[in-house]
Order: sequence, then structure tokens, then C-alpha cells
Amino acid sequence: MTPRRISRRRTIGVLAVTAATATSMVAAAGMSLAQPAATANPAGHGKAHSPTMDIQLLSFNDFHGNLEAPSGSSGRITTGHELDPATSLPKDVTVDAGGVEYLATHLRDARKGHPNSLTVAAGDIVGASPLLSAAFHDEPSIEAMNKLGLDVTSVGNHEFDEGYQELQRLQNGGCVDDGDGENNQNSCAAGQFEGANFDILAANVKVKATGKTILAPYAIKNVRGAKIGFIGMTLKDTPNIVTKSGVEGLEFTDEVETANALVPVLEEQGVKAIVVLVHQGGVPDVEKWTGPDGKTYDVNSTYDYTCGKGGNLTSDSPILPIAAGLSPQIDMVISGHTHQPYVCNIPDPAGNDRLVTSASSFGRLYTETTLEYDRRTSDIVRSSVDGSNMVVTRDVPRAADLTRLINTYKELVAPIAGKELGSITTDVTRTANDAGESQLGDLIADAQVNDPSVVTNGKTPVVAFMNPGGIRADLTYAPTGQEAPGVVTYAEAFTVQPFNNYLVSMDLTGADIYDLLEQQWTGKNSASSPKVLQVSKGFTYSWTGDSSSRTVVPGSVMINGEVVADDANQTYRIVTNNFLSDGGDGFSAFINGADKYFGGLDIDGFAAYLPGVSPYTPAPLDRITKQ
Repeated sequence: MTPRRISRRRTIGVLAVTAATATSMVAAAGMSLAQPAATANPAGHGKAHSPTMDIQLLSFNDFHGNLEAPSGSSGRITTGHELDPATSLPKDVTVDAGGVEYLATHLRDARKGHPNSLTVAAGDIVGASPLLSAAFHDEPSIEAMNKLGLDVTSVGNHEFDEGYQELQRLQNGGCVDDGDGENNQNSCAAGQFEGANFDILAANVKVKATGKTILAPYAIKNVRGAKIGFIGMTLKDTPNIVTKSGVEGLEFTDEVETANALVPVLEEQGVKAIVVLVHQGGVPDVEKWTGPDGKTYDVNSTYDYTCGKGGNLTSDSPILPIAAGLSPQIDMVISGHTHQPYVCNIPDPAGNDRLVTSASSFGRLYTETTLEYDRRTSDIVRSSVDGSNMVVTRDVPRAADLTRLINTYKELVAPIAGKELGSITTDVTRTANDAGESQLGDLIADAQVNDPSVVTNGKTPVVAFMNPGGIRADLTYAPTGQEAPGVVTYAEAFTVQPFNNYLVSMDLTGADIYDLLEQQWTGKNSASSPKVLQVSKGFTYSWTGDSSSRTVVPGSVMINGEVVADDANQTYRIVTNNFLSDGGDGFSAFINGADKYFGGLDIDGFAAYLPGVSPYTPAPLDRITKQ
């Protein structure tokens, strides 16, 4: 099913079919429905003497504990394109975006003039978080969500990083007996943790032994008499992308079957306006941009390209079959997981358009949706639904209460930031030799290929690829603080890799590997701006040419002494960061990766690896050679 492009007003068709009664489906799903989440009654009035009420939904997804404004590519949003006069190639026009202090201000500003407003999310609010949140079991992020006014969210796969009991604690409050700072974590460091004021929904996650959901499956929000039901789910494949211990004893049910089974349950309570929050998403197709030179280029998509400015979701986007199968009684789908921006109409089973949205990640965007609730039918007027993604710019005042929260935890994290990880015997620099290889690139790639968090289903990566632009500082032998010469602290390691990228393992073919090596100096990385990927120990190759033309020497690509053939039938397990995994820096070959698996943060992998190789002395640079 191909999503339809939204009109300028993003209006969608009128709902014509109601969902059939499906009590038997509830029994088949085996869900615990006895304890739905608490209801809320925000202040505000509808139109005077009108049968309809205006309601605003503000939504976001994949926040991942980014309290402070993200840096690097993780803290930018593409808003357009232009030709780079130095290369005559297109480059992104971006704006710095994100940071919970700015997100709170934008949401508060957006609510002005909208007395009937709810704020919702589609999972991965926590997990794979920066140090500032992760060091405290993501309690700071839950507290931040309380302050900015989140009403309800679905659970995401990363909420299971520390197991479902920890997820229940984040909902209900309480402290973890974690040894007061052991393993770089410290619960309740700022006082008693009260838990989330918002509902965390997990309709399709059950305890196998009891058949009951681990958290409430749905929430009903009462807005001045308008009942809106929210069904929250994570992707059914969550067990395949998180650690085994995090989901042990749990069962993840099909998203469509689970949601459809809940429709009659909500209808029995007088709820006909239903929104699904699902942590599964889509991927926009490649944007074509016509430059001032009249040529058409493949470029990174702008935040409002899909589906508002000609873009569509790719046909294999996981959200498409979910959206196409959800009951026509469900009025809207708010999605996540893929970290992509889109606002699309996808026909429901009755053939009527239904809005499906996603707001990128890290708090860089939020989606504003306005709709009308018909008091006579107790339902949403489908033709009134209008959604747009909005950039969380940093040109607004920071929310003072969120700034205070951040400052509190920055002071508390200082002892963790100063923790000694290991040592070096000399400076380990990012300065590349003539072939493009660097000492620090070697070290980081070795850490990534040895990170156990990216091993899945018995498949262990044999090579890591690291983008040189992601290495932001050298490791210096001279002390930068109170530590002794050669000591590497957590803060220093974090400065080297400050982007909080996730490590992603995947299968690439031999042909894919040759393609990505050639992409180091073609396309966006043409002769004037090559980007030589840093590779892990055991991977070697040679290239030849000069600044105007370079190519990989045929037959020189080897893994542990075995030749890698330019063959589409032979596959290799590799690991890289999520920036490259998404085709960043012009490395589109990574997009072809199969069986992708998201592990932990790159900085955590580095911090875990360094102690085992300390004191570290850089080895000769012989992985990449120039002929």
C-alpha cells in the first residue's frame, strides 16, 4: 500500500465504516484489560454552541534521553539544499534543533490558544541515552517529561534495555539498589524518584506466565467530555533487537491484532475516537533535488518532504502493513522507531485516508495535529485532521525549570564523568596518514567490532566501519584535569565521541562492501572531500589513484587474510554507527544492510573496550594502504 501525499492542509477522508464487534479477538489476544490507565481532564472549552470541539495533539518519538541539546548531526535538521561552490555538489541546509529545554518551550508555545491539548509520544523516550540521563537510569528524562507535560506514550524497544521490571519502576517510581554509582549508574541521586506522571502503554507486551500486559494497554483521556482512547504498542519484533535478558519471560503480540482487539473494548466504554501510538515506522524514499544548475541530485530528505512535498514512504516500510490493517475505527496513527520525519495519509481497510506521523528523533521535531471532535457521534471528524512537523529550533528561550533539572544532574554526574577508564602511553590522534588511516580511528573501530551489544542470533561482526567526521578530538597523554599523565577519563572519551550514536550490526554483501569503499571518494565524497572510513583490525585493502580519481585495487579487500570478492551472493556481518547505517556522509551502500540490529551507544562500547587494552600504544597504520 502506497501512502498518499498530503495536501497543503493535510486533510483526509471521511470515516465511512465502523469496526465490527470483536469480543472473540480480545480473548484470542489474551490481554489483561482490567486496569486501563487513569483518565485526565485538561481544562478548556470547545466552540460555543457548536456540536464540535477543537482538539490539539502534540506528539514526538524516540527522545532517547537527550536532555541537553544534541551535538553534531544528531542535533541538526535538514531544511533545504544548496550547491556548494567549492565542490559544485549539493549540500544540506540545516538548522540546529533539539534539547529538552527548547522542546518544552516550543510545546508550551504551541499550546497557547489551544485549551484542549494533549501531548503524546510513540516510544523510546528513554534508553540508548546520553550520559546525563543514562547515568541515573533515565530518571532525569522521566522527570523532564513530567515537567514538559507529556500525557501518554507507548513503550518502545529501548525501554526494555534494563528489563521490564525497570520499565515498571519508571512508571510507578521507587529507587534501584545499584551500589551508589557502581557501573556508572546511580538511582535516586537527586532524591526520591516519584515515577512518570504520564501513562506508559504496552498493549502488546505480556508476561508469558500470567498472560497479563506489563503495563496498561490503553488510556482514555477525557477532554471536557470528549473521550479519546490511546492504544500504545512497541514493534512485535522487539525481542530480536534488544538483549535477551531485557525481554526474558515476555511475549510480544502482533500490532494489528492487538490494536483491533482493543477497539470493541474501548467502544464498550463509550470511546469511539481512537489513536494508536506504535513504536514502528517507515522510511522516506530518496529526495530528488533540482539545483540551480538544472541538474537533479539525490539528497538527504528535508524534514517536511514526506509526504508533504512530493516524497513517499518506501514500499517496504514496516508501518505500511500495520496502518493498512488497523481497524477503520482507529482515527490516527503516531509512529516512531525509524527516527524519520513524515506526515502521510495511508488508507485504512475501508479505503479512507488516515493520518500517520513521525517526528524524527532526539526532540528535534514535534508534530502538531489539530482535529475536530463531534459531540453527537463521540468521534473524530476525519476530514478535519490536519498535521505538520515542526522544528524545535534553539532561537527560543530555554525553559527555566528544565534548565534547573539539567544543572542538578550535571553536578551529580561529575564523579562519573571523571571516572578513569584506562590509559595510553602516548597521544592517540585522529590525524590520518596518506592512505587515510588514523590511530584513533583504529582504536574506535576495534572497540566497535568487539562490542557484545551488537551480537545477535549468534552473529558476531567481523569488521567495523567508522566515519572520520565522528571523531571529534584526540586522546592526549598530557592530563586535562586532575588525572595522572596518560589516564583516560570517561569525560575525555565522551569528548572524542560526543554524538551518542548507536552501534548497528547488519549483513552486507561483498558487492556492498566494495560499493561503500568506492563511495569514500565519489558522489558527495568526490576528490575534493574524500571521507576514508576507519576500519577494525583484520580488515585490509589498498587503493590507487590521485586527488582527481581513486579506486579500490581489485582483490585487495581482505578480512582476516581471506579475500572479499565483489560478489552479491556472499554476506559478511559488519558494525557501524546509526549515522552511517542511515546512509550518512554519502555512504548509501549501508542502506542495503540486511537484518539490522541496534546495540548500545558507541561511547559505551569504547568505554568498555579501553580497560582491556590499557596501557594502549597505537599500532602501525597498515590496514589501509595506498599504491
